[in-house]
Amino acid sequence: MIQCVTARRIPHVAMVSAFALAVMLLMPSFAHSERECFESRKGYSKVVQKKIGDERVNVKCSNTTGAVLWWGDPYNETVDMGPMPVEADYSHEEAVIKERTPQLKYYMPCTVCHNGVTVPYPKDKNPRQITMHLDIVGEDSMDLKHGRLAIWCLDCHNPTNRDTLISHRGEEISFNQPMRLCGKCHGQIYADWRDGIHGKRIGNWTKGGKKRWWICTECHNPHSVQLERFQPIQPERAPALPRGMTSAEHDDIRYEGGPGGHH
Repeated sequence: MIQCVTARRIPHVAMVSAFALAVMLLMPSFAHSERECFESRKGYSKVVQKKIGDERVNVKCSNTTGAVLWWGDPYNETVDMGPMPVEADYSHEEAVIKERTPQLKYYMPCTVCHNGVTVPYPKDKNPRQITMHLDIVGEDSMDLKHGRLAIWCLDCHNPTNRDTLISHRGEEISFNQPMRLCGKCHGQIYADWRDGIHGKRIGNWTKGGKKRWWICTECHNPHSVQLERFQPIQPERAPALPRGMTSAEHDDIRYEGGPGGHH
C-alpha cells in the first residue's frame, strides 16, 4: 500500500518541482524587464527601469504611481554638472546630474527646424502669437503661464541657437544647467538650491562626496509653473499593519505638552 501511494506521488512531485524550477528561471526576466517610470515629474523626468548588473536594476518603479521608489545606482546615466558661476557645495565635491538635453521635444535638436532657413531667425524679442508648440505653451501663446505676462519665449530661449537657453547678457546656457537661467529671476530660490535647502540630492552623505543633484526642470514645468508650481505626486498605498494589529487608530492620538512632555 505504501509503495502504491509513493508511486502515485512521484510523478506529481516531479511535475511540481519542474514547474517551480521553470518559475525560478523566469523570475529574473520578469523582475528586470524594462519599463518606464518617472523620477520627479511625470512626462518630463522619464527613466527606463533596466538591469545594471547581474542582480541589480537601476531603479525600482512603483506599480501604484509609476514613480521611482528607490535607486539601485544613484549615478546611473549621469554626467558632470559642469562649471557653475557661483561657488557652492558642488564646487568641492563630485556633483553629477541627469542629462536634460536628450529630453528636447520630439527627441531631436530644435535647430533641425529653427535653423534660420526652415524657420527664420526672429528680428526682435517682441512677443507675438505663434501657431506651433501650443501643446507646450497652451492655446494662447501670448498668455504664457510663467512670469505673469512679464516674460516671453525669447527671454529664456536663444533666438539663434534653439538648442540652448540664454542669459541676460546673451550667453548660451545648456539645457543641462537650467538653474543658471532660473536664477536670473528666482535669486533666493537659486541660493537655497545651492545650499541644499531647496530641491533634492542623493548619493554620498560625506561632505565633499559624490552626489546626484536634481535641477529645476526635473521637478517644475517652466511653461506652466504659474499654474502648478510643483505637480503633486500620487501617494503610495498605506503599508500593511503588523501581524496581530487590526487598527491604526493609535496614530490619530495627539498629546499636549511642550518640551519634556508626552510626544
